Amino acid sequence: MKKPIVFSLFHDQSVFMTAIMGIMTFLAVLSLGLALAIGTGIVNWNRQWDVHATVQVTNNEKIDTIKRVFETNQDKIDTIRQISDDEMSTLMKPWLGGGNGVLKKYLPTMFEIKFKSRADMNTVGDLIGNSARFIPHHDALRPSISAGWKMVMILTLLLGLIIVTIGTCVSFIARNTAILHKRELEILNQVGASDYFVTKQMQMIVAKICTTACGIGFIIACPILIMIVGVARSARVGLMAMLEISGAGWIALLLVPFIIVLFAIMVTKRTTLKILNCES
Repeated sequence: MKKPIVFSLFHDQSVFMTAIMGIMTFLAVLSLGLALAIGTGIVNWNRQWDVHATVQVTNNEKIDTIKRVFETNQDKIDTIRQISDDEMSTLMKPWLGGGNGVLKKYLPTMFEIKFKSRADMNTVGDLIGNSARFIPHHDALRPSISAGWKMVMILTLLLGLIIVTIGTCVSFIARNTAILHKRELEILNQVGASDYFVTKQMQMIVAKICTTACGIGFIIACPILIMIVGVARSARVGLMAMLEISGAGWIALLLVPFIIVLFAIMVTKRTTLKILNCES
């Protein structure tokens, strides 16, 4: 048989706590989910372009030299493709005015290469470096990757602020509840109730409210998170197209409400014991 709760939160406090915990859980799941999605996207992006490079030959006299390097290192190259003049004209036309005859004066000869390994790419890059521009894709995309990691850091900081907010709210509510129920606490002490009993009462109240609120926040956050990742991937633009939440990521998100509830219970215990010790 369950022991009845001796006292409970007032209605206004219960509504406030349910609302704030629901909102905080929603924000925590959303921020962690986006951080995981962006982090996974960066890893996928690096994995995709880690062995790709572009070779730009601006001096036509060097083309034969570059092609000989390709031929002598064929065992290190997975695929190679020369970009046609028409493709180059299409890419550069917005920046270079005039007709195709004018454009061709400025067009370098370009090759897109996929190597078999990072070491092979570095070896061939050293051989080409004196005759043409050798641009590894991961170097060219470094600003995008750096921006992605900065976004992850910002979202992580936001998650930390949310946790601090949760702790502050729970502590404040537990303190006010203990003060409002001061008379009941005095009666409990007179009849021999231990601090552990009173603390457990508060923990049961907070646990029930937080479980409901965190469940609601999680249920609302997941569809929105799925929609954001889906919209980003459907854009098929750069890093956004690589956003993804893995199975382990979803497990981590599922643990967020449980961790918040446990954290709230711990804060409640600490705050209640502190008040009871001050009262005694």
